[in-house]
Amino acid sequence: MTSDPHPPMRSFGRIKSRPIKPRQAALMETLLPQIRCPAQAFAPRDLMPGAGQAWLEIGFGGGEHMAAQAARHPDVLVIGAEPFLNGVASAVRHVDEQGLSNVRLHDGDVRDLLARLPDGCLDRVFILFPDPWPKARHHKRRLVQAELIAELARLLKPGGTLRFATDWADYADWTLERFLASPDFRWSADRADDWRVAPADHVTTRYEEKGLGDCAPVFLDFVRV
Repeated sequence: MTSDPHPPMRSFGRIKSRPIKPRQAALMETLLPQIRCPAQAFAPRDLMPGAGQAWLEIGFGGGEHMAAQAARHPDVLVIGAEPFLNGVASAVRHVDEQGLSNVRLHDGDVRDLLARLPDGCLDRVFILFPDPWPKARHHKRRLVQAELIAELARLLKPGGTLRFATDWADYADWTLERFLASPDFRWSADRADDWRVAPADHVTTRYEEKGLGDCAPVFLDFVRV
């Protein structure tokens, strides 16, 4: 089996920065293999047969939002994808400390995970504060592209929801333009506060509080039609 001579362009930068703390490194060796998503094709409900729904967070950062949502919704299987190893190490610590049994992780490019999932298997997707790649020549590296939107449309059930959040004005415009161009999604906003005010079920993370972007956080909620 030959490798793809033109693999998809990476939407993320480095995969590791500072050294991983000893306790987190130990959990990467012991806990992560137990909660890692299968390397072959699978249905999310097979990982947690009693789950009422299956949610996916793409790029969970340090895992704060993912872990908080899993704790709030113990009947929901929460799958998280993140290529940054320090973030994965932080996430397994959250899972361990909170005793979460409804979290599964993919430590790599989310597109590899999506390709292994069956149609209509997800109820909700989160894409929160992804790398903005602000320079115009790097926009092709942004996670939100027409191809990803089509793949998420395949995976989300009709009526399923997707939340995108960013604190970069240009990325908010970029994302809204591409989702509005898709026949598979409807923007659920009725008034300005629907995107200017954090939704009631949003979990603010330390990363978000840093305010590294060029605008206040923008929250775009879409519905799979």
